[in-house]
Amino acid sequence: MSKVLILMGSDSDFDVMKKASKVLKEMDISFEMDICSAHRTPDRAKKYAEEAEERGIEVIIAAAGMSAHLAGFIAAHTTVPVIGVPIASGALNGFDALLSTVQMPPGVPVATVGINGSENAAYLACEILSLKYPEITDKLKQKRKEMHNKVLEKSEKIKKEA
Repeated sequence: MSKVLILMGSDSDFDVMKKASKVLKEMDISFEMDICSAHRTPDRAKKYAEEAEERGIEVIIAAAGMSAHLAGFIAAHTTVPVIGVPIASGALNGFDALLSTVQMPPGVPVATVGINGSENAAYLACEILSLKYPEITDKLKQKRKEMHNKVLEKSEKIKKEA
């Protein structure tokens, strides 16, 4: 059973969302990924949202560009936490998607990461899940330690080359 559901508004979002799937795989978190449009397949999107909890989904990551209504649409139909990923596209290069995703009415929240921030969406999903699954907390701490060590390695390299 999948813990995380990744939905994207179009197949053009896949290159960005692959990064989220990579993080979830590294963290050994079960997930599923699909295309689902708030505008072109609204009944399908609503069904995904309404059935998420009974299917065991604990976090939903929803990505869309331009009008970016997918995350809000999903959040309106479930109480499962939704993380929105605005995708860079169109004339405003994702700024419109960012505003559409982050500006939700009271009572229907969408946690929103930066434009094309699918990796952070996956890490946020892990942090949410870690409240229930301590083994995920351990993996997150290990990942942070690895990031810390990489920065120190790069620091030493720069000092030697300066």
